[in-house]
Amino acid sequence: MVPEAGCGAGLEGCTVCPASPGSLESPTGYHHSRWFHPNIGGVQAEKLLLSRGRHGSFLARPSTSCPGGFTLSVRRQDEVTHIKIQNTGDYYDLYGGEKFATLAELVQHYTGQRGALLRERSGAPVELRHPLGCQDPTSERWYHGHLSGKEAEKLLLEKGRPGSFLVRESQSKPGDFVLSVLTKQPDKEDHRPPVTHVMIRFQPDGKYDVGGGERFDSLSDLVERYKKNPMVEKSGAVVPLKQVGMPPDVTLGARVGCSPPREKGAEGPCPGWTPVSPCQPLKATRITATSMESRVRELNRPTDVGEKAKQGFWEEFEMLQQQECRLLYPRKEGQRLENKPKNRYKNILPFDTTRVVLRGVDDSVPGADYINANYIRSDPEDKPGHGLGKVYIATQGCLPTTVSAFWMMVHQENTRVIVMTTREVERGRNKCFRYWPELHGSREYGCVHVCSVAESQAQGYCVRELQVWRPDQEEPPRTVKHYQYFSWPDHGVPAEPAGVLGFLEEVNQAQRSTPGAGPMVVHCSAGIGRTGTIIVIDILVDLIRRQGLDCDIDVPKTIQLVRRQRSGMVQTEAQYKFVYLALQRYIQGEQLRLREQREPSEERDYQNVGAVPVDLGPEPTPSRAPAATTETPVGVYENLLSLGRTPPQPCRSGMVWDVARASAQSLAVTLQSRVGTCLLNEGML
Repeated sequence: MVPEAGCGAGLEGCTVCPASPGSLESPTGYHHSRWFHPNIGGVQAEKLLLSRGRHGSFLARPSTSCPGGFTLSVRRQDEVTHIKIQNTGDYYDLYGGEKFATLAELVQHYTGQRGALLRERSGAPVELRHPLGCQDPTSERWYHGHLSGKEAEKLLLEKGRPGSFLVRESQSKPGDFVLSVLTKQPDKEDHRPPVTHVMIRFQPDGKYDVGGGERFDSLSDLVERYKKNPMVEKSGAVVPLKQVGMPPDVTLGARVGCSPPREKGAEGPCPGWTPVSPCQPLKATRITATSMESRVRELNRPTDVGEKAKQGFWEEFEMLQQQECRLLYPRKEGQRLENKPKNRYKNILPFDTTRVVLRGVDDSVPGADYINANYIRSDPEDKPGHGLGKVYIATQGCLPTTVSAFWMMVHQENTRVIVMTTREVERGRNKCFRYWPELHGSREYGCVHVCSVAESQAQGYCVRELQVWRPDQEEPPRTVKHYQYFSWPDHGVPAEPAGVLGFLEEVNQAQRSTPGAGPMVVHCSAGIGRTGTIIVIDILVDLIRRQGLDCDIDVPKTIQLVRRQRSGMVQTEAQYKFVYLALQRYIQGEQLRLREQREPSEERDYQNVGAVPVDLGPEPTPSRAPAATTETPVGVYENLLSLGRTPPQPCRSGMVWDVARASAQSLAVTLQSRVGTCLLNEGML
């Protein structure tokens, strides 16, 4: 590979391959953004990737050899490759190849394609598959992480009011942050930008400031300070600011001097303007999976003081309910006169755009193709069978008149797993008509025959094995597993989520055991409350299972996703909170499992990582080149002379790579056997 500055020229080079079509965005549409680690060097990067990552895991970090530059560290099997990123002040690139305006755009480009864009000259791919997330600097809900200036402005204008604010990562200066404040409502006659963006600098000593003046130990301390006290111009001009509840004719912020409008979404204090005191946080809902425990604590805290104090769960759920009116789509088929008797509840109808349409029916019979059911896709953009997302069918509990249509749908969709989250009767009310035969019995439901061949009881649920076939079609009977969950109480939610998680694990094992199985059918009584809760939990658990504990999850966004496909999914605040608690329990279990897996390998001496291949070339001449030129990363090779090796010569052109690969086990043995315990100083790229 062609090495990064300071690596030997005897190694093979690396090339940037043409982009291939396709996208590897998560099925729920989330973008991985916390791959930037502002406070680590090469040794810590390797330790993180080898202990927490897997093949294809990567992170970005500041380069300790080239001030202003960055390094992309990628795990490849049991080794770590470091790729240097050039920051010229005008653009970012990999010392060759395409150029990008921001570090985020560069990383997204090389991770957002199917197939490896980066390859060694030998043809070996360098795959950036799994971003290794960095812990958020705060658990405060006003922190929105990776959000562009334009996205922040759109969010503040749509949901905020004067004084509303949020804090986000800086895209122009990775490692810094931006305080975005809505200073006023848009006014056609007033050309001042309605949103002010203030750069928050993160200093090497771990302090935060806004370009000088008072320094703070945390983002929370900084925000609290400026919520109570206005910011002051460098000129010394102080602009008094009002808090929420001011008269409508009061303008937040005052003009000091005169300056032309700047580019929309630009970061940093607006020249000639005084930023306002942020007083109304615009709260984020996206978090990293590993932050779930702290987010649950935040949501359990009352949002106000006094008798009317409400928890954050209530606040988030109420916001979802207010947005429900935006998700109303036509439901004409369910409202047709001939279909009204097929609906268990007259106002709970399927959207026409996502409803399941029965095929092979008598077209002369009005409404013959109707059933109160919708497809639910974790990624609605996926074509069936082509994406990574899951597909469900959410439906109501059967009525005596809809059982035949239900089994026609099950057979038509090649469903192999049915999840029923209700009893047939609860509190004396009919919730679902029994639509399966007794054990060892057989019944005909319209054109579909169903035979019950086995039944077993588990803790809190029952599993039935059914044989389903159509006599008019020449194919063998299909095995359908029927899971009926009994432990959901008549009102509210289960006391703890472990039972639901165990139930879903067995359900998914059954689904995976049949290659080519169609959508899982999930129903309760109305097909929206418990059904929506189960589906949302399963979507997010599946996301974490596939992408790891560093993935981004957004519970409200996921609920909105499923509500766009069937109205009213997740009906109550208790169900909403239960989604969070189930995810928290699942994540805790995964963290425990990973810790137990790592225990045998915790004796690895990760401080000794950084060895390079033998015969790396002559010792380089030290230089003090800027970030855009080559520079010897002395820290990487600091102890190589003790091994009888000579540090490599810096490369003079081409893409700059550092192939200080870390294979923790073999490397620790090599270093300890030759020089004892050699500790590398921080200085790796």
